[in-house]
Amino acid sequence: MKQYILFILFYYLMLSLCSGCKDFLGEEPKDQVNEGETQKTLQSIYLNYIAALYTYVGGYEDSQGLQGTTRGIYDFNTLTTDEALIPVRGGDWYDGGFWQRLYFHTWRTDDQYIRAVWEYLYKVIVLSNKSIEVLEAHKTVFDTATMDQYIAEVRGFRAVFYSYLLDLFGRIPITTSSSVPVKEIRQSERKEGFDFIISELQEVLPLLSSEHSNKFGEYYGRITQPVACFILAKVILNAEVYTDNDWTDNSYPDGKNIYLTIEGTPYNAWEAVAYYCNRIRELGYTLSAAYEDNFTVFNESSPENIFTIPMDKQSYTHQMQYLFRSLHYNHSNALGFSSENGTCATITALQIAGYDTDKVDPRFDKNYYAGIMYAADGNIIKDNYGHTVEYVPWEVKPDLSGSPYEKMAGARMKKYEIDKTNIKDGKLIDNDIVLFRFADVLLMISEAKIRNGKNGDTELNEVRARVDAPYRQATLENILDERLLELAWEGWRRQDLIRFRKYHEAYDQRPQLNGEESGYTTVFPIPQSILELNPNLTQNKGY
Repeated sequence: MKQYILFILFYYLMLSLCSGCKDFLGEEPKDQVNEGETQKTLQSIYLNYIAALYTYVGGYEDSQGLQGTTRGIYDFNTLTTDEALIPVRGGDWYDGGFWQRLYFHTWRTDDQYIRAVWEYLYKVIVLSNKSIEVLEAHKTVFDTATMDQYIAEVRGFRAVFYSYLLDLFGRIPITTSSSVPVKEIRQSERKEGFDFIISELQEVLPLLSSEHSNKFGEYYGRITQPVACFILAKVILNAEVYTDNDWTDNSYPDGKNIYLTIEGTPYNAWEAVAYYCNRIRELGYTLSAAYEDNFTVFNESSPENIFTIPMDKQSYTHQMQYLFRSLHYNHSNALGFSSENGTCATITALQIAGYDTDKVDPRFDKNYYAGIMYAADGNIIKDNYGHTVEYVPWEVKPDLSGSPYEKMAGARMKKYEIDKTNIKDGKLIDNDIVLFRFADVLLMISEAKIRNGKNGDTELNEVRARVDAPYRQATLENILDERLLELAWEGWRRQDLIRFRKYHEAYDQRPQLNGEESGYTTVFPIPQSILELNPNLTQNKGY
């Protein structure tokens, strides 16, 4: 598939790019090349209308991709939480106040990067709609069963992108057409979006391959049954949030009373989470023997990773900028790439990990750099002034300007193995970016059991035992902490804090905003310029 994607990327972009995607259906798509050439054979149909969609899972510029780039989905889900932040470091990282607005939840309705994320997600959805229309039109030309499988795959792919929109923006327009005029697009309430995603995934699930998507082969990087089951479990885990049409009234649905029908049998939300998680287990996923094996340079053999962004620095332009953005300049130089000395762990992350105590979590040293840094030859790394490069985790503050720890405060990202053959300053690597993995599945089962009044100790401690962490009782508080310990730097913290009713509270060094007790910041504002395009859309409450 890597070779396919490289070959067709530019061709498909020329076919599908349209100003309607850029302005969220502002105009009907205008084909740039002869569509007939892309639809002659079953292989050309697959390459141009299915495989090409996967080029959008990663990204190479700001706000593009589900992970890997900056000022996009990952940053909105990570740097707005008690997990990580980018402090102002004197003349570095102010950037018009953008990073401070993320941390303090003071983003604006005219923020260009919130709009860019909205446009990116809808661009992919419109292209998916176009693909489905082409596939439907060719069901009488090519093998019907194969075309049905292709359509199911694209519908599943589209549902993944809708799940991100639902999580970020709450009340979203749902469209299944590539050419509907923008003024005809209707805004859906949050529960309607939830119902749509669940229905789509349940309908397509039987038609999807059961292959492991993270493995090399025909289904590498594609939507398969385990990927669909993971999204189903994750969306349903957040059912109390996603079925709440007014999240600002401090009244919430109860997952025990939210019912879903699975293969003719009713399950409450927590039972449904366990059902889909157990389906993943039955499909052969297990924990890797070593935690760090999931993030190695060539991590396609992981038995744990469920869905990844395939990375190949010789074939793709997908970038992974998180290590580049976090490490001190001279530290990265010693490791063979460049960096920007920015992102670091919060005080809260240190406290949850037990840093600087005799009970530090075993994953701390796997996820973070802290203390004095050494080069491969054993020598201490120095900065340009001859000072030791020593990360001082406890000294982190949102604004470090003038602090003696301005350049050194904060524990830094370590999670992914350094690809010593990296290019483009360390942004192009061969470590596939991990989006979904089995450890999260176990933690979802544990949480669902607790919320349903049952015991979730087994699954929680299966995750902890892998790193030789001591046995811990499964309580909601311990589950939330465990999710930060296990899933640090993986982009889940905002969603977790919202589900646990903590995201809109004061935490770490962030005070609660005036009026934030309503929970209005648990979704982002719909970009003002998008509202101006479509009179049917209204702003989320509180903005």
